[in-house]
Order: sequence, then C-alpha cells, then structure tokens
Amino acid sequence: LLCLCCRAAAERLRYAIAEELPTGSLVGPLARDLGLSPDQLPARKLRVASAGKKQLKYFTVSEENGNLYVSERLDREELCGESASCSVSFEALVHNPLNVFHVQVDIEDVNDNAPRFPQGNYQLEINELTSPGARFHLGMAEDADVGSNSLQGYELEDNGYFTVEVKESQDGSKFAELVLRSALDREIEQSLRLVLTALDGGGPPRSGTAQLWINVTDANDNPPVFAQDKYHATVREDAPPGLAVVNVSASDADAGTNAHITYGFGETPAKVLQKFMVDAESGTITLQGALDFEDTRGYTLFVEAKDGGGLVAHCKVKVEVLDVNDNAPEITILSLSSPVPEDAPVGTVVALLKVRDRDSGENGEVSCELSGEAPLSIVASSGGSYKVVTASALDREQAGEHRVTVVARDRGRPALWSRAELVLEVSDVNDNAPVFSEAAYSAYVWENNAAGALVLRVSAWDADAGANGRVSYWLAGGSAGAAGAAPLVSVEARSGAVYAQRSFDYEQCREFALTLRAQDGGAPARSSTATLRVFVLDQNDNAPRVLWPAPAAAAAPAAAPAAVPFEVVPRSAEPGYLVAKVVAVDADAGRNAWLSYELLQASEPALFRLGLHSGEVRTARAVSDRDAAKQRLVALVKDHGQPALSATATLHVVLADSLQEMLPALSDGDAVSELSSDLNVILVVSLSVVSLLFVSTVMFAFFSKCRRSR
Repeated sequence: LLCLCCRAAAERLRYAIAEELPTGSLVGPLARDLGLSPDQLPARKLRVASAGKKQLKYFTVSEENGNLYVSERLDREELCGESASCSVSFEALVHNPLNVFHVQVDIEDVNDNAPRFPQGNYQLEINELTSPGARFHLGMAEDADVGSNSLQGYELEDNGYFTVEVKESQDGSKFAELVLRSALDREIEQSLRLVLTALDGGGPPRSGTAQLWINVTDANDNPPVFAQDKYHATVREDAPPGLAVVNVSASDADAGTNAHITYGFGETPAKVLQKFMVDAESGTITLQGALDFEDTRGYTLFVEAKDGGGLVAHCKVKVEVLDVNDNAPEITILSLSSPVPEDAPVGTVVALLKVRDRDSGENGEVSCELSGEAPLSIVASSGGSYKVVTASALDREQAGEHRVTVVARDRGRPALWSRAELVLEVSDVNDNAPVFSEAAYSAYVWENNAAGALVLRVSAWDADAGANGRVSYWLAGGSAGAAGAAPLVSVEARSGAVYAQRSFDYEQCREFALTLRAQDGGAPARSSTATLRVFVLDQNDNAPRVLWPAPAAAAAPAAAPAAVPFEVVPRSAEPGYLVAKVVAVDADAGRNAWLSYELLQASEPALFRLGLHSGEVRTARAVSDRDAAKQRLVALVKDHGQPALSATATLHVVLADSLQEMLPALSDGDAVSELSSDLNVILVVSLSVVSLLFVSTVMFAFFSKCRRSR
C-alpha cells in the first residue's frame, strides 16, 4: 500500500483553460488520462476531491465518459488577484483499488478588464507664464489583468501645448507625466480639456480614459473686446418702455478684477438718451421712451465697455425702428364740383381727392373705394391722388343728390381705414317735356251755358325743376271737322282751366275737338300736346215745328179763308180712311225730339182720330149724311222734354163725293179758282214728267245702239 501511495503521489495531471469559460465547457479527458476505459468507470467510481470546498465547485466529472467539465464561471482576477500565475488544484479519486491523482488546472488570463483611472477628472492650474518643458505628475491607471493584458502605456489627445510621457517605477508600475511643449496664452486658451487614455496589451486592446481640465491662470495684459464692432437691432414703434432692445457683450481675456467690465453710453445725443438706457453690468440696452417711426426711423448708439484696469473699448449700435400700422389714411378733398349738370358726359371729374398714410411699406399702401349706390366711380391718379368720375349718365329726376362715402383702407394687419362723405348735387337740364295726365280729354257741356263757364281743367307734369318744370298751357288748334272751334273756348296759361267763350247751341254744334299744348319754361322750350273733345249736351229749348199743314195757313184762317188748304173725304169713306198726316219736326235730340200727337179740337170729335206717334188723321167711323160738309180739326204736337214744348196745327176737311158736291160747301169762289189752279199745276207737272221720261228712254236707246255698232 505504501508503495502504491508513493507512486500515486508522484503522478500529477495538469490542464490549462482560459478564464470566463461558460458552464459545461470541457477541461480535459480525465478518465482517459488516468488510464481508465469507459467500461471501468462504473466499478472504479472516478470522482474529484479537495481539502477545500471552494475548488470543488468549479469542476465536475462526467459519470458516463469520465471527462472533466467546468461547473461554474472562473474569474482569474477573483481567484488570484494580481498574481502573475493562477491555478486550481484538486485530487481525483478512483476505487477498486483506491488511487489518488493530483490534478492542477491553470487559469490563463483573458483581457476582460480595461485600464481604469482612479478618478475620472484631473484638475490642473497652470500659469500662462510657465516655461515650456515643465512636467506635471498625473498618476497611474489600474488594470486587473496581468502580463501582456495589463497596462502598457498612455496616450494624450492631440493639442498644441502638451504631451504625455510614460514613466516606470521601481516596482514596475507605469505612470503618466504631462509635459508642456509650447508657451500658454490665457487670452487664446483660457482652459484646455484633454482626454488621457490608458491602453493595455490585449488583443484586441482595451482602454480607459480620464478628463484633464487645465485652467490657464491670468496675467492682466488685455483690454476689453466687444463681440461685434457694430450691432444692429430692430424694435417696433409700439414697443412698451422697458423692452430689451439688444444685449451688447464685451470680453476681457484677463481674469479677476481686470476682467470685470462695466457698460455705458459714449458721446450720445440727449434725444437718444431719452429713449434708451444701458445696464452697466449686463450690457442690455432697454427702451425707456415711446418711439415714433414717423418721427425718427432709426437711432445710432455709441456704447463703451471699461474693465477694472481702466481699459476701454467702443462699439456702435444701430437701432432700426420698425413701422407699425398705427396711422389711418388721411383723406383730403381738394376739389368738389357740385352741383354738376345732369347731362354731364360719362367720365366727368366731379371731385379730386388726396389720400395720405404716414406709415410705410404695406402699412402705407392705400386703396380707395366708394361706398353707396351712386353712378360714380373712383379712379387712382398719380401721387396718391384719386378722381371721382361719373360712371353712367346722371338723371336729376331720379336722384337730385348723390351721397357716397370714400373709404380709404391700408394694407396693414390689421388694416386701418378712414372715410369721407361726398355730397354731389345734380343740377337740372331741360331734358323732359311736359306730360299730360291724359293723352285725350273729354268734356260734356250743356247747351245754353253761360259765357266764361268752366269746361274742364287739364294738367301736365314736367319732371324738370325751376323754370324747366314750369308748365304753361296754350290752344294749338281745332279739328278739321270743327272749323271755327278755337274761339269757342279759351285756356288759362297757368292753371290749365278751359273756359267757354260763348253759349253753345246743340243744334248748331254738337261736338268739337281741340289740341292743347303744354310748354315748359326751358331754353329751348319743350312741349307736348293732348286732344280735348267737347260734347255739347242737348236741352229742350226748341218747340216742335209743324211742316204740314202749313203753319201760315193755320195761323190766319179767318182773314183769308179761301187760301186755307183742305182735305176732301168722300162720304162713302169707311172707318180708318186716311184723311191726312200731320208732319212736324223738333230741332232737339233724344227725348226732347220725341213727338206725340193729340186731337185738341174738332167739329165732330167722334168722326176723326189722330195717331199718337204717326200723326195720321183717319176716320173713326163712317161718314153720315148728318155730318157737316166742312170740318175743322186742331192737332196738338208735343215733345217729351222737361218741361215739354208743343205746337198746334189746323186741318180743314171737306166731306164730298165729287167736285160738284164740294163746291157748294166752299163759301168763296176764290177757293174754287184756287182749287182749279192747283189741279192745272198738277196736270202740267204730270205731263212734263211723262215727256221727260219719254225723251230719256229714246236717248238711252239711241246711245245703246250706237255703242253696239262701235
């Protein structure tokens, strides 16, 4: 047994693996290296053992194939720290027979740690007068890895002033030194921010960085300097006081009190100082008075900056005032032609306007328009002038006055506007003729009127005004069928009343027509005409006039009885025998001329009757022997007027069958001779008529034959 143990102690297995292998990674074929076959593994019961439990947790042996595997992540830096070598040792036990083998697993370093500076920022204060070549210790970075994976050197960000050098101490650690290569100038570089990098030797290499903050301390050797020589600012004219206009800033490359700057105005006009003020500490220029673009469009300020050492710098600030639409357009009426005649041609200038806006740009651009219904339009002229012209024909009769509003509006936002009212009066021109209320008038006048009676009143209207609309009336003449009609009436020139000049007689003139003329007072005058037709109304002023029997014979039957005409009625006449017919006429018309007949007086009233409307005298019964041979009848002729007028007619009738019977009835021989004379006249007339008819027939036959022969 002792020999076996001594032999086992002399045998040692060694494996090498990298750190940070994942769980289950193969370390080595432990059973094979121990000379065990897979068939022997169950009987030999291969396992690992160690005096410390810490080593056993990292490895395990497979019961199936006897291979050694990683059972937990290995961290070389955790196990061995800064040691250059690192390994884990344990024993492998086999049974039947028992045997012990020493196993050592070397943990090889992996570059899994980057160099790390103890602090991330390093602050250095270096005066700007420090000479080149000066060195400044920066310290050392740490790297947990070993060997080539450990810290190897330092690098510094490229710059024009510093470099870094690597120094190695006696224990082999490497540290960095900052070396000044060129002179510093605080006015150029007040501070430097550099990146220091520490590099290891791994593949790929890892690095760590630190920030170097190098402040260059000052020496008072620089005056203040403005950021700009000229500043330009804009401010609206409606800006309120207290508004910050612009901020000027000056810098001083020095430090401390030498770099403390105060601001103020240089030589500046008092007018400007009333508008602006500058803050001595901040350099902010603020507004302290109201601005007016129309008064001053810009200001020039001279600002100075003074440091604690008394050095001064100057700059110019130009403040431009921006226009705000705070002025409404101003309308000035330069000329107004009122009144204007209504016959003015289209395009006549009636008003000249001047529109001005004190603002500028779009705020000062003005457009004008007319508000209101009027035959006018506005036309832009040069230099902000506008002309108001007639856009269509004027008519005073439709509108004697036109009121329009001129609205001027600028293009600002919001737009401002103003207005001015124009009152244009239209003067009258005699362009309208008088117009009668009716084209044709009719008047009805009773006859026998009084001279000067009113017949009719006519009226005409003229749309013009003044003398052009003053109408007078005249008679222009009568109709062709009313010759001499004009003197019958007269017309009053002013009122248009038509009066009768004399009394009218229906029987002489039943109607007449006149032409009336209405004429205005314009120059030249205009006129129009109307027709007046006057109808004379009939009155019952004429009594009936008897045509048969003759009124003369009826008027004096006693003085000349032999000359009285008579009618002969045979005694054998039957009732209804026509004896005679009373013929009468009435010069009136209508009912005034309707006639009726009555038998007013008769020798034998029962023997005769008189037709009421016909005037026929007929026998009412048969003539008897007792009736007197000579009968006298008086007929009354009456019209239907109010009051009625009448006339009488006397008719003599002789009852006889023959002339011989009639002669005794006549008391005077002259009557017989008159009767014979009347019969002779009748005979001569009859013979003349027959002869004339015969001669006419012969001549007609002769001319007809001659015409046929041609």
